[in-house]
Order: sequence, then structure tokens, then C-alpha cells
Amino acid sequence: MDVVVAGSHGLIGSALVADLVARGDSVRRLVRRGAEPSADNSGDGGARSGDEGPTPGVRHVLWDPRTGELDPAALEGADAVVNLAGAGVGDHRWTPAYKQTLLGSRTTTTSLIARTIARLDTRPVLVNASAIGAYGSRGDEVLTEASGRGDDFLARLVEAWENATAPAAEAGARVVWLRNGVVLAPSGGALGKLLPILRVGLGGPLGSGRQWWSWITLTDELAAIRHVIGTDVRGPVNAVAPEPTTNRAVTRALAQALHRPAVLPVPRFALRIALGQFADDLVASQRVVPGVLARTNFAWTHATPQDAARWVVGTNEVSAPR
Repeated sequence: MDVVVAGSHGLIGSALVADLVARGDSVRRLVRRGAEPSADNSGDGGARSGDEGPTPGVRHVLWDPRTGELDPAALEGADAVVNLAGAGVGDHRWTPAYKQTLLGSRTTTTSLIARTIARLDTRPVLVNASAIGAYGSRGDEVLTEASGRGDDFLARLVEAWENATAPAAEAGARVVWLRNGVVLAPSGGALGKLLPILRVGLGGPLGSGRQWWSWITLTDELAAIRHVIGTDVRGPVNAVAPEPTTNRAVTRALAQALHRPAVLPVPRFALRIALGQFADDLVASQRVVPGVLARTNFAWTHATPQDAARWVVGTNEVSAPR
């Protein structure tokens, strides 16, 4: 395959590039003109267009979403464009200014990519990152791709993000909204701050721990991206494990894999003090099931919290899916 990746320096993007190259695929990284790498998923370092990246088989192509600069030739001939660009939701407190950053970093980049795809004669599939935040916090309700949207900040953010793909879809391109759950990995992501606390036996459930956490390991996230590229699906696809579990169950599985207790819950008010409004996302209850992946015979490598926990604590490398 020939795959274009935007937002290739984040947790998922950097792993995806390495995974595709290891499989012998060609990768074009969209890199921002004059930008330096950052914790932001969209933080792409500068490079001269057409240069090989540090890894053989990776080509860097300049773009600038702020000025609308993206040469259609950069996408010409690609099988897929995977757009993972967007400022991290947990990187800063959600001030009014940072909420605008979260929105703009997603809609500006996505809209530019979608408009550019629409200009091509042969259009690649667009796999656009999204989130199960689309559904809002819904208690014990089972949520599928057909479920309605929520009405909180994240739900509205995701709606705008997904709507920005419209030019590509209207031009006939196949567009997938990969609604990611909590991505579990040995470092970074949702567990970046929780794992060190669990390792010393001081961690526990977040809030009550009874909220549903729909999660996916980084290994299965990469496999899901490859799956939707090669499978005739479009629209929302929930990228989560086969069965949602509670935050308490996920935390317990991680603690057991570490041979540590997990008995000290983190109160909701403490999360609010430390993280501001983002704390509400951590204690949101989203019982999301992966209907499209299941119907199209996707095979999970880590289907249970125990599988995920053993992988997370046992290695710092992305394992290959079965």
C-alpha cells in the first residue's frame, strides 16, 4: 500500500508509520512547513518536500493547514490518507482558548485534506481519526455506530471534526470516521500518568470506577486502521475492544499484571482540581461496542482487559497482531 499519514508524530501516528514500513508499505508523512515536533498529535517537524525521512521508505511532504497549502500531487496515487492530526485533549486545561485550539487543529487540517482529495481524479480512502466522545456520557446504554450523538463539548467537537470530511465524501471518496476508544499503550496516551502510580501500588479507579470504559490497545488500533483501509466500510466505525468494561475492571487488570494493589480510588473532585473539565471525560460512561469491526470479521489481538494489561506491562514495543 501507499499511505499518506497526517499527524504522524503522535502516539498512534508514530506507531502507524513504523508498522506500515515494517510491512513493506510506502508512507508519505505530511509535515508542517517550519514547525517543530511537539506533544500535539499534529506536531510534524519540518522537512524538504520529497526528502526521505529518517526511516527508509518514508517520504516527507510539506503542507500548511493554516494557509491552506497542500499540493494535490502530495496525495496523488495514494491508496489511503490516514488523518490523525489534532491537539491532544489531555495536554492542557480546557480554557476557552484551548477549546478553540482543539477545534481548529482538527477541522482546519481535516477540511484541507478533504478538499484536496476531492480535487483528485482517483481518490484514496480517507480514514479520519475520531472519538467515541461523539456519544457523550450515556451510563449503561449500549452504544453502536447507529446511536445518536451526545451534546457535551467533546460530542460537539467530534461532530465538527467528522463534518469537515464532507468535501471528500461528496466527491465520491470513501470516508471512514474511526471513533477511537481509550487507547492503551505501554507509554503515553491515557495510561501515561496512571501506570507510574500503579507501579508503586498507589493507584486505583478513577472516580467511582463504575463508569464504562471502551478501550483498545495500540496494537489493535493499528490493525483496525489497516482493516478499514482494505474493507469496504464507510462512515462511523467504533475502534474499541469486543466488550466494554468498567474503569475499575481495567485498573484492576493492570494492577494484577503489575502484582500491585489498586485500592485507592481517585475522587472525582480531585480529578477536577488537577485536570479541570477534562476530568469529566475520564469519568464519562460510554458503553461502546464495535459493531462494524465485528461484522467485517476483524480479529482482535487483545480482546480482554487481562490480555491488554499483560501486553501493556510486559513490553515497550508494539506487538504484531495475530
